[in-house]
Amino acid sequence: MNGVGFIGAIIIGIFAGWLAEKIMKRDHGLLTNLVVGLVGALIGAFLASMLGIHFFGWFGSLIISTLGAILLLWLLGLMKR
Repeated sequence: MNGVGFIGAIIIGIFAGWLAEKIMKRDHGLLTNLVVGLVGALIGAFLASMLGIHFFGWFGSLIISTLGAILLLWLLGLMKR
């Protein structure tokens, strides 16, 4: 997450986890949303760098983190079945 700082990363992680939870129609708590959002941010940033996609600031970090969190929840859903 470029240019958002530590507290900003936590806020974006919570919001990205919450958005992914709503999009994937799941029901988690605040702490789980934070973990899903932060891990999703790592996944999203890794995939974006592999694809050559550049993102900056709050909005770009939120989009990448949310997409990574959706991918994480989707993969976890596959493992549960």
